[in-house]
Amino acid sequence: MARKIIIDTDPGQDDAVAILLALASPELEVLGITAVAGNVPLPLTQKNARIICEVAGKPETPVFAGCDAPLQRKLVTAEHVHGRTGLDGPELWEPEMALHSEHAVDFIIDTLRVEEPGSITLASLGPLTNVGKAFQQAPDIIPRVAEIVSMGGAYFEVGNITPAAEFNIYVDPEAAEIVLKSGLPITLMPLDLTHKALVTKARNDRFRALGNRTGTFTAEMTEFFERFDKAKYGSEGAPLHDPTVIAYLLRPELFSGRFVNVEVEVQSELTLGMTVVDWWGVTDRAPNATFMSDLDAEGFFELLTERLARLP
Repeated sequence: MARKIIIDTDPGQDDAVAILLALASPELEVLGITAVAGNVPLPLTQKNARIICEVAGKPETPVFAGCDAPLQRKLVTAEHVHGRTGLDGPELWEPEMALHSEHAVDFIIDTLRVEEPGSITLASLGPLTNVGKAFQQAPDIIPRVAEIVSMGGAYFEVGNITPAAEFNIYVDPEAAEIVLKSGLPITLMPLDLTHKALVTKARNDRFRALGNRTGTFTAEMTEFFERFDKAKYGSEGAPLHDPTVIAYLLRPELFSGRFVNVEVEVQSELTLGMTVVDWWGVTDRAPNATFMSDLDAEGFFELLTERLARLP
């Protein structure tokens, strides 16, 4: 039986690849895609989510618009990485599929209340605002969630938006704190892991060589996306952060990490949004998240390429 998931996202080229991977995988039933403000503002993230569904030939996938700002802070965006649209690279269009009228937070709450308890996994690819707000508004849904798998945080790799913080957590640290204190099974895909999932030229050439619309669209996105990381890190390609979340749901054996305590800094101006990870077990704080640190990059890209080949 397919695993039921809700994808919460702020597309973003790497979010787009994650959504394509999920929509190409019969092991996953995508109940809905909930858009949040993050990489770009909400009007673009909800539009981009629908464009991606159309690329995948899945216009029946429900897409909902959620929070347009963090719980307590002004929105910080990342056009400097993702471009003005969030999906710069390929030629974009106005999606034909409609946006659902229900607010994303209400969709998350309603879905968790009606589905079998423990049957839904939340796959979080952006700031955790929608999920945090849902947990705030309806604490009764928290024990009904099977698991949260989230791209966010960093420890040994430190920050990518400030010296101390990873972007998704930094944008809404209060929401991240709510999620990390929920008591749910949580798996984090931090920069420590995602910086090992690099789209090299050879890997990008394989996407393009698939010969389908999806492969070309993906190659054009990642070629744009990588210019920033190549310049910043001197790496041979861009890390595909968000697809690691979906790949973990499909092939957990590709990943390794530790079950440790992870806290979020919500007060310090200097380290706001930092994920403080007790990697060495030096405190008595109870472990609350599996913090992934390594992956089989070849296996990850084989999975990704094989699945993208299944789409139009």
